Amino acid sequence: MNTSTVKNRTHQQRAADVQQLLGTSGPFAQQDPDFQPRQVQLQMAAAVDQTITSGGTLVVEAGTGTGKTFAYLVPLVASGARSVVSTATKTLQDQLFSRDLPRVLAAMKAKRDVALLKGRQNYLCLHRLKVSLQEQSWDEERRGALRELQDWARHSRSGDLDEVGDSHDGAFNHGWVTSTTENCLGQDCPEYSDCFVARARQRAAQADLVVVNHHLLFADMALRETGFAQLLPDAEVVVLDEAHKIPDIASTFFSRSLSGQRLAIFARDVLTVAAADASDMPDLFEAGRCFDHAQQRLRAALIAAPGRTEWRALHGRKTVQENVAETHAALGELCETLETSADRTPGLRNCFERALAIDELWHLMDVPPEDGTAVRWLDASVRNFTLYETPVSIAEPFSARRSQMQASWVMTSATLAVDGSFEHFTRALGLGHETRLECLESPFDFATQSLLFLPSIKLEPREPGYEEAVVRAILPVLQHSRGRAFLLFTSYRSLGIVAELLRDRLEYPLLVQGAAPRSALLEQYQRTPNAILLGTATFWEGVDVRGEQLSCVVIDKLPFAVPDDPIAKARATAARLAGLDPFLSQQVPEAVMALKQGAGRLIRDVTDRGVLVICDPRLTSRGYGRRFLASLPPFPLTDTLDDVAAFFAASG
Repeated sequence: MNTSTVKNRTHQQRAADVQQLLGTSGPFAQQDPDFQPRQVQLQMAAAVDQTITSGGTLVVEAGTGTGKTFAYLVPLVASGARSVVSTATKTLQDQLFSRDLPRVLAAMKAKRDVALLKGRQNYLCLHRLKVSLQEQSWDEERRGALRELQDWARHSRSGDLDEVGDSHDGAFNHGWVTSTTENCLGQDCPEYSDCFVARARQRAAQADLVVVNHHLLFADMALRETGFAQLLPDAEVVVLDEAHKIPDIASTFFSRSLSGQRLAIFARDVLTVAAADASDMPDLFEAGRCFDHAQQRLRAALIAAPGRTEWRALHGRKTVQENVAETHAALGELCETLETSADRTPGLRNCFERALAIDELWHLMDVPPEDGTAVRWLDASVRNFTLYETPVSIAEPFSARRSQMQASWVMTSATLAVDGSFEHFTRALGLGHETRLECLESPFDFATQSLLFLPSIKLEPREPGYEEAVVRAILPVLQHSRGRAFLLFTSYRSLGIVAELLRDRLEYPLLVQGAAPRSALLEQYQRTPNAILLGTATFWEGVDVRGEQLSCVVIDKLPFAVPDDPIAKARATAARLAGLDPFLSQQVPEAVMALKQGAGRLIRDVTDRGVLVICDPRLTSRGYGRRFLASLPPFPLTDTLDDVAAFFAASG
């Protein structure tokens, strides 16, 4: 019998095992009375298993309730292939590692060496902590918080700052006690033998299956391109869960950037190291002080108008030009002074190398080129700024970096297709025609579990009085649902207006985004009967509230991106040059996927029942509205309030 026949039989046997494991008589069904075998889950598991065996790339949209996590974890564990599983957020990463993966391993009675790895900014740096404790300017609150961190570090095995939580939020900047690639001293660090980052990476390097997040995965891709290092082990299979986030996250990692926080931390480190290692060099301390003052003035000039702005529009302002020039001159003086002392200590050498790296990026402050391949833009908040140069298309860099990782790829999410087509997603990532595509519908019975209500609103979203019209339309719905609702908005402005309009018109508790941290607000919502939660983009996805507590989801308008966003404008220009309609080829697909995420908050379990309300009249008045409706789950559709009343009456 030849080798290929043996291999094929082995795969066939494993595929049968995967189907049995997730079937009616499998260990998951036996151990968990709530586990329900689903045909779509078996179908996805078979597709994942085939991809592990045959190679290539699988893109699979798995509707809510498919059970996609088990559908890829079971074949991965069964195959024994060395794997990397990446998801969108640290919260989902922790859930996958601490809840889902142990459950799969226990049910399968499988022994696999698994590891959790986060970015270095999530781990306490013992050296940076020691340096911060020596800082004389801290107030007592900050000093006390640092001492508590020191006590915690003595007992922590992981050094993961998520273990500490938000108890010291605002007491100090985590940047003071974590390392970056540029300020890390590596093996020259006096604390290297106890380094939490090094330990986590060593565990990951030895593991069969590593759970990461998308940010870390792309950081690894960027390092591999240099040819000098990598963060993750070479994998045979890479799974991207919540893959709809990949294009945006990839855009960030394929950008070059320079931030105000980076300048501020660098300035502080220079002054701290100069005081400790070069007290006989007053010129160094003076050069550091001059740079610190200059970068503070630059920050003040750039955060004067918070938001996302094209750099070309800002660069022409006299105050910006003067502060950019002043800070660059101060950086040059500091570079020269650091060079004369760099060989004294590892700390001074590190500061000199960081000064050179910042100087190399300073050209981002120049007038941007107009070749159409990249857009230079500023993202400013009340405390920080980051100047980016972002590629207009990430298809080529993503494909190039992906090819360096010779692995099978599985990309999955509940929202990847637009009206059944994956074209927008695959084009954005440069995926070829050989990519296998699967679109699996949710197993939920939307015909009996749900209702889509499109109220008759005569005004369009940009017209004055639209928010008032929305409130008039949803008030009777919220009365019928007895609260128990999410109100999802595309802007803080609309949220604020509607919150004020509702405050005196409903007897149900209103929980408004901004009143508490997101996690605390969700916990309060789940323990408050009949509550109504008002939120923006952060509540459109990654929120899982099951049961009758969430019986209604209201969406105020179609979630189109802000048209004057610098990246959106640059990509619209590129689409026009390619002969495409930017609105239909770019803005509509992105809004469709965002709407699917928001709508997906409603039905989370087979026993859930609820009404989805989409207020935007463009769903029926504009031709593109059909693409939105066709992309949603098969909700029964009504424009009659009596149907809403009957639905909730039937729910009891």
